[in-house]
Amino acid sequence: MPSLKALRKRIATVRSTQQITKAMKMVAAAKLRRAQEAAERARPYAAKLSEMFTAVAAGVEPEAHPLLARRPEQRIDLLVLTSDRGLCGGYNANLLRFAEGLVRQRAAAETAIVVVGRKGLEYYRRRSARVVAHRQGILTTAPAAMAAELAQEVTRRFVAEETDAVHLVYTRFRSALSQDPTSVPLLPVAAPATDAPSVDYIIFEPERPALLARLLPRYVEALITQALLEAVASEQGARMTAMDNATRNAGEMMDSLTLSMNRARQATITKELMEIVSGAEALKG
Repeated sequence: MPSLKALRKRIATVRSTQQITKAMKMVAAAKLRRAQEAAERARPYAAKLSEMFTAVAAGVEPEAHPLLARRPEQRIDLLVLTSDRGLCGGYNANLLRFAEGLVRQRAAAETAIVVVGRKGLEYYRRRSARVVAHRQGILTTAPAAMAAELAQEVTRRFVAEETDAVHLVYTRFRSALSQDPTSVPLLPVAAPATDAPSVDYIIFEPERPALLARLLPRYVEALITQALLEAVASEQGARMTAMDNATRNAGEMMDSLTLSMNRARQATITKELMEIVSGAEALKG
């Protein structure tokens, strides 16, 4: 059994760790609230932009714009949104496992990776994957600015025919306890499936091709921006849950260590009493 001094030192260490995880949980909860509000505010804009794109692109041939061109998917880019930091449970592991499943499903195609986040970059470098671009600072960079950079990179590769399709892989936020890895096709741009009746505009200003040329890059940026906001909210939710579990586990460990310390102290006291009694009996004899 460990000594009383070792048990006291371990209890102090666990208590210090518990204070850190509790503080991190509170910080993640505050950031989660802001990230969730930002993601929810962006959803109506993304939905309206999708509706407008569907109306403008109705009846347009794929040859009307390079971002609509469909080719056999022999080369595929995956745009994977991970985090820069750990301590968020299985957030990154689940997403990267999901991305690996997509790669296995398209084993016949040549896959390249565009990754956001230090964790994803380290993961793919360890596996010698082909990383053609990477970005960091998902929590410190404005989502719109990062989305513009990523959209420019993936559209450049698609237009130059360096890739035949781009898929966006991110974690969709549902609640603080639930985040789902998700994949959506990004390029070539396809009209989103919707049950709402289509809106037929008679007059376009400017003309439909010019409007489509302006709308398509913005639509791609909007999809990436929405995914970034969902990823940030998911990361904070996963971190809050992980720190809450760590705080609870630290409390349980402290209870167990305290019980062991009390037993060790009781055994020490009992042993000393027995030595005193034995010494007194020896003196009497």
